[in-house]
Amino acid sequence: MKRSRSVLFATVTAVAAAGTATWFAADASAAAACAPAWSSTAVYVKDNVASQNGHNYTAKWWTQNESPATHSGQWDVWIDNGACGGTTTPTSSPTSKPTSAPTSKPTSSPTSSPTTPPATQPTGTGALPAHFLTGYWQNFVNGAAALKLADVPATYDLIAVAFADATATPGAVSFTLDPGLAGAVGGYTDAQFKADIATLHARGKKVIISVGGEKGTVSVASAEAATNFANSVYSLIQKYGFDGVDIDLENGLNPTYMASALRTLRGKAGANLIITMAPQTIDMQSPGSSYFALALAIKDILTVVHTQFYNSGSMLGCDQNAAYSQGTENFLVALACIQTQNGLRPDQVALGLPASTQAAGGGYVAPSVVNAALDCLARGTNCGSFKPPATYPGIRGAMTWSINWDVTNGNNWAATVDPHLTTLP
Repeated sequence: MKRSRSVLFATVTAVAAAGTATWFAADASAAAACAPAWSSTAVYVKDNVASQNGHNYTAKWWTQNESPATHSGQWDVWIDNGACGGTTTPTSSPTSKPTSAPTSKPTSSPTSSPTTPPATQPTGTGALPAHFLTGYWQNFVNGAAALKLADVPATYDLIAVAFADATATPGAVSFTLDPGLAGAVGGYTDAQFKADIATLHARGKKVIISVGGEKGTVSVASAEAATNFANSVYSLIQKYGFDGVDIDLENGLNPTYMASALRTLRGKAGANLIITMAPQTIDMQSPGSSYFALALAIKDILTVVHTQFYNSGSMLGCDQNAAYSQGTENFLVALACIQTQNGLRPDQVALGLPASTQAAGGGYVAPSVVNAALDCLARGTNCGSFKPPATYPGIRGAMTWSINWDVTNGNNWAATVDPHLTTLP
């Protein structure tokens, strides 16, 4: 995200399925028998088992439409339990789509065969909706409307405060209200800022602190820096009441030490900690890139990745056959499915776009195009010439840089995208 004219978005997770299946817990005594066949429309959660191509597999976490035969690597969702023979008989057939998304986490793994999916939600989601809208709030003045936090429109579910800054201590960050912003809004103190976060909480919103930005210099490249990062972010959480952290390091990151820092932070803050990421488009082109590697390394605690689908030029999509031009629906869909096809759950993927042509150097699309891309990814409808290899009903939502630029533009972006999110599966 740019502090002058740019980008970002953050987020978390919920279970909404196109269908449900009968659930079976792994049973060592029946290891030789094949579990019920895997179904692409079923939702599986941790410790559910399924069979495919003569092998039994156990799910590590929530998944849908991720084939065990092709998603059982080190960073993938399925554990290959080896060859199986014979079959087991499900106690019931897959049922119809649930009428609402499950909202709570089960107290233990399923041990029987319920006819409805367990009420579950991947960890690290806080209380975010199944599909939600994220916006960045600017702690600086750059021509966009200056706002106090409490003045953020109600259309946003998750607000990312931009930004925390590096300190002289390796890995550590701090946050200070910008004097220019305070002057532009008629005065703004730390106490008022904290009170505004409490006000947003009362409205059912979540507020996180974003680290980095276009000009950010935060570096977590050692065990000491990882500890400093976790301690300093946790201190900000305690001081202001932030619900989590957004990683928006646009000048490179070390996935090993940042993963360590985020796991330490989660250990301090608890399972409801929201962890989001806002990589640039180039950072999510391959699972081998540092940002993608970080996302996979913390997949079990990661809420959502809000990739900045702008300021990037043309990029290859998940088909690897063509370069797609930014600022088009094809670009959004073809690049989003790189993430869903390479290890991230659909509920960990969201589309990050600029709120107006002023907010970024390139890549702006009308909010109606964002809605079409979400439809294409979630349902396979309203697609352009590119159609993804599968549908992803759990696709998380959208993010914009920034709330301030959207307000400047008459709230058109959020007012168009937010109501559409409620129509997704």
